[in-house]
Amino acid sequence: MGQSAGEIRERGAEILAIAVTATFSQQAFAASLGVDFPMLSDWERTVCTDYGVRYDVWKGHTGVAKRSIFVLDGEGIVRYRWVTDDALVLPDFDEVVTALRAL
Repeated sequence: MGQSAGEIRERGAEILAIAVTATFSQQAFAASLGVDFPMLSDWERTVCTDYGVRYDVWKGHTGVAKRSIFVLDGEGIVRYRWVTDDALVLPDFDEVVTALRAL
């Protein structure tokens, strides 16, 4: 994400990560990767459900969130959405920057 993260921030946007793991796990994960943005816990699975990115069952696990990216404008309206059913697929962060430029 490197260079794209810089441009995202230059445009006044914030980067947040949300996962269905516990907060303490997120903190350890962020520290191990040197992540410089907030990682939030969706332990109750409400965010992934509300955004339509929750697997019913994935590899025997229930309530797991799909890998996804959302760009919301200042009013909270989703202006860009990327979702994959394959957790090994990474998003094109240049598309995210393009979506921000369009705001």
